[in-house]
Amino acid sequence: MIHIFRNMKTKDRWLALLCLLLVCGQVYFDLRLPDYTAEITVLISSEVTELSQYYAAGGKMLGCALCSALLTVVVGYFAAMIASDFSFDVRAKVFNKVAAMGSGEIKKFSTASLITRTTNDITQIQLIIAMGLQMMLRAPIMAIWAIIKIVGKSWQLSAVVAAAVVIIVSAMVILLAIMIPRFRIVQRQIDDVNRITGENLNGIRVVRAFNAEQYQEDKFETANNNLMRTQLFTGRGMAFLSPIMMFVQSCVSVGIYFVGARLINAIEIPLGGTAEAIAASVSARSLMLGEVVSFSSYALYVIMSFVMLLMIFMLLPRAQVSASRINEVIDADIAVKEGAETVSEESGSIEFRDVSFHYPDASEDCLKHISFTAKKGETVAFIGATGSGKTTLAGLAARLYDVTSGTVLLDGKDVRIYSFETLYNKIGYIPQKATLFADTVEGNVSFGKSGQKKTQADVENALDIAQASDFVHAMDGGLKGHISQSGSNVSGGQKQRLSIARAIARKPEILIFDDSFSALDYKTDRTLRERIKTDLKGTTCLIVAQRIGTIRNADRIVVLDNGAVAGIGTHEELMKNCAVYQQIALSQLSAEELAANA
Repeated sequence: MIHIFRNMKTKDRWLALLCLLLVCGQVYFDLRLPDYTAEITVLISSEVTELSQYYAAGGKMLGCALCSALLTVVVGYFAAMIASDFSFDVRAKVFNKVAAMGSGEIKKFSTASLITRTTNDITQIQLIIAMGLQMMLRAPIMAIWAIIKIVGKSWQLSAVVAAAVVIIVSAMVILLAIMIPRFRIVQRQIDDVNRITGENLNGIRVVRAFNAEQYQEDKFETANNNLMRTQLFTGRGMAFLSPIMMFVQSCVSVGIYFVGARLINAIEIPLGGTAEAIAASVSARSLMLGEVVSFSSYALYVIMSFVMLLMIFMLLPRAQVSASRINEVIDADIAVKEGAETVSEESGSIEFRDVSFHYPDASEDCLKHISFTAKKGETVAFIGATGSGKTTLAGLAARLYDVTSGTVLLDGKDVRIYSFETLYNKIGYIPQKATLFADTVEGNVSFGKSGQKKTQADVENALDIAQASDFVHAMDGGLKGHISQSGSNVSGGQKQRLSIARAIARKPEILIFDDSFSALDYKTDRTLRERIKTDLKGTTCLIVAQRIGTIRNADRIVVLDNGAVAGIGTHEELMKNCAVYQQIALSQLSAEELAANA
């Protein structure tokens, strides 16, 4: 709670301190009730009592109860406000941190785990703050204040309460030591359930096509059963504390009245004594009875305080685990850090200078000593076998990763010195997997922030170049037509064309196509590339492709083989002097077709 308090906004800190003061007032009024109960008990035992005295004591009790109830409502309102505000801020921090992460960091945590941390884990923190400001503050204050009130009244009665406290604390410590490791397991198992659910939803077509429904159900049932068993274990363990509390509370009540009865009985009434002596003994017994009644109430407040702490401790271990998981994300080191440069003298050039790269968890480089230059307006293509490093190279060009060694130069400067806004205003990146958002066509194409404001004419022009105008205008609503989450209501080729239009609409200096023509038919592929060449003169293009037909007219083709450059040149040059390129070309086209196209 102290760490949470430090991370609160100033306004919420003051509200939390106000809650502390209000809780103190609430406890004060609660602990006044036993005093009035003792007073009424003494009044009942006395022979001469005015009815107005009962009304006065009862009225004070009613006033204290109403004040306590009012303060409870106010504290609850402020606690809910603080908890909601804090969770809002933390959720924004986690979301922004995840948005700044590179692919390496996301793989480290996993998508399912990041979703759980952004939702379930933050909810646990919100719950502990809302309850903590009410119960965690009230319980120790009430327990200490009640103990102060009963200390010195009777060592015999105090011993009963002390024994009860020792039993309760011992039971809580033992059970929490067993439960805390289980709560860590629960959060990991929630990650597994989220991951399997997400995989099943994303791959529902594959699941049905391979008749794997039962297999997926069994996999989900295994993860779900593991989660259920762990939660049952923790739930039963925590539920075990409740009957212990009730049993101890009952024993305390019985013990106090038993000891109290013996103390009252020990005050003898002298049968043969004077009237004054008898009256004094009766009065002493009445006072002792009132003390026992008030002591019983104070003891129950002490036990009630531990019951409230129990409720908090049932949530605290899981919240503690959730807080550490959230901090892991917030404190995670981001590999790709932002620079400060915002200007460059050149425009539209990119150079790889002796670049090597390996992933953090890899033992060897997947790209080795890559060097090439793409000048303004040129088209440079990359081709190679699966796993040769084409997509990784495109990611380095877009600075999704940072090089292990060597330098990537954009407009003559290291890409690492640019601010992200400046860098990505220069680059239009179309990933291998086309991603669309739940929005309109226009919203998807004009998505994001760029250096130039996009108008409807820009959107329509980008759609026209990307060969997407026909199917967009055929949709209900045209540009205002709805795109479902992940673009599930359009085909693969349509998703690719909309992704290409989104990059073109930014009017970047450099377009990076990471195998972005794979779902297009040959005619659309050719027409789209021709439009890019004629309509986007001066735009540098980097094209990762598998098809010879897509890249054969590029100014230069870089052939990759196991992460190294096997050849660089035009199509005609590579057909003469690059065996790897020849094998790729002959695997797609016959010698006669190649000769005819040449």
